[in-house]
Amino acid sequence: MRTLWRIISGPFKWCWRLLNFIREFILNLFLIFIIVVCVGVYLQTHRSSPEPDKGALLVDLAGVVVEKPSVKNKLSQIGRELLGASSNRLQENALFDLVDMLRQAKTDKNITGLVLSLKDFVGADQVSLQYIGKALREFRDSGKPIYAIGDSYNQAQYYLASFANKIYLTPQGAVDLHGLATNSLYYKSLLDKLKVSTHIFRVGTYKSAVEPFMRDDMSPDARDADSRWVGVLWQNYLNTVAANRQITPQQLFPGAQTMLADLRSVDGDTAQFALKNKWVDTIASRFSIESDLIKAFGWNKQKKAFNAVSIYDYRMTPEPQKGGEIAVIFANGAIIDGPETPGSVGSDTTTGQIRDARLDPNVKAIILRVNSPGGSVSASEMIRSELEAARKAGKPVVVSMGGMAASGGYWISTPANYIIASPSTLTGSIGIFGVVNTFENTLASIGVHTDGVATSPLADLSATKALPPEFSQMMQLNIENGYKNFITLVGKARNKTPEEVDKIAQGHVWAGTDAKTNGLVDQLGDFDDAVAKAAELAKLQQFHLNWYIEEPSLIDLILSQASVSIYAHLPAMIQAFLPVPTSQVNALFNAQPVFFAHLTDPQNRYAYCLSCGDVQ
Repeated sequence: MRTLWRIISGPFKWCWRLLNFIREFILNLFLIFIIVVCVGVYLQTHRSSPEPDKGALLVDLAGVVVEKPSVKNKLSQIGRELLGASSNRLQENALFDLVDMLRQAKTDKNITGLVLSLKDFVGADQVSLQYIGKALREFRDSGKPIYAIGDSYNQAQYYLASFANKIYLTPQGAVDLHGLATNSLYYKSLLDKLKVSTHIFRVGTYKSAVEPFMRDDMSPDARDADSRWVGVLWQNYLNTVAANRQITPQQLFPGAQTMLADLRSVDGDTAQFALKNKWVDTIASRFSIESDLIKAFGWNKQKKAFNAVSIYDYRMTPEPQKGGEIAVIFANGAIIDGPETPGSVGSDTTTGQIRDARLDPNVKAIILRVNSPGGSVSASEMIRSELEAARKAGKPVVVSMGGMAASGGYWISTPANYIIASPSTLTGSIGIFGVVNTFENTLASIGVHTDGVATSPLADLSATKALPPEFSQMMQLNIENGYKNFITLVGKARNKTPEEVDKIAQGHVWAGTDAKTNGLVDQLGDFDDAVAKAAELAKLQQFHLNWYIEEPSLIDLILSQASVSIYAHLPAMIQAFLPVPTSQVNALFNAQPVFFAHLTDPQNRYAYCLSCGDVQ
């Protein structure tokens, strides 16, 4: 019997031992991986940065510049090195870290100049470019030279390059100055073909966020409003670059026809065209450019290049924490209900940060940095009321507007003691809308119908049935009440009557210069001006900034980097099998604001500026 039991139980014992071995082997591998990652993180964060021997700071920006990166710069760099490089175009660089770096380099005895190598720089909004440009001008005015080198320059790259003492361009290169444009997709015909019933509720002549659902093109009112702010942004660009190049804006960009004639005169040679128009100073080969940089900064035998340290290796010296504390809280992205997600402003997260700053006795003032096209009305109101509570608690509140602070972005700005915007900030867009899609006709076309009973028409709501008239009327009344509340809040904050606010509201988007004229902001300036104003209101002689940015955990970093790496490769693989026009339309859909993926307002009310998207 025992022999029979051994024969039967033997295979089971061996299988159990094998399973235990596999389990322990996998766990040990995972443990080793965690140890390697932790050691790598420690070595990366504690390694000494290379110091140049009296050399240049190499501004070799890769990717985009944003105000609040999804992952902090240092952790992002570690992730790329440990977990595999992702696309440079997906890399995020923190605006304020970059400006601090340029300002430190200005007084660093080891940094004798600056080299702008921007071939991998994708871009930033105009307000961010202006702030970086300010730091570059300060560097140049300190007496240290700036050189810009490149095979070609897009508009964002050229904006920064224009601050250089000397701009180099290779013989086959070009400077791409073409102006600004903004485009959106319109869906009315598609919705009609699909027989989708779109119910629009809005207030505001210029509230164009809903136009894609109700038109196939831009309305004349929206075209007029957008033409104004796009024109202001382009003129601001031309004025700055022309001043840097010591020519007039008309000389810099004489118009498409004149530029075409000038290009013909040099037989289509884009490099000679750029030189003739004084866009660049020198056309030279890479070898000649490197020779000039070696003369300026010396030769590094180890790197076999001119003496320089990359901005990604340059060591920052922490500033001493003196005086009172000014909290800096970001509202960056579409405003949604609930916790923050990458690229959005979560009402729970932001109100929690404002509350912490309000209750912290060390915080003497609050700067809310707004760069948002708006979003959910309920989420915007939660943030606004918490900011108002901070002001009532005696904490001065200064709003610093970034590239945009429109609709809900302006709503959350209203409690501030003082609002500062850049001349190129897009703000206003004071209006509210609601969108409800139903699919009863779509389903009926394939023989599917919905029927039932309800105790009230208001209870009989379904995406598969027509909206009850009573609900539509209540929805419109709700939207109108929300708009009335919006203009009342603005009027109270800006010392205007609701009627006066209504004249400049109606969903109209304003550039910062017009917003100042209309009384929607107090001052034209940048983040530095906001810091100075916060210190003034809090009566601080000495102060330091406390940046309210959540540091991601190691697990968050690993998951984030892994997803970015997959994202960097997967779309290209899929798009390779798509016809070219299809992939281009797909890119346009992806470019539409992230807000439409977060329609979470409990009352379906939104204060959002769709037209405040990227211009190109």
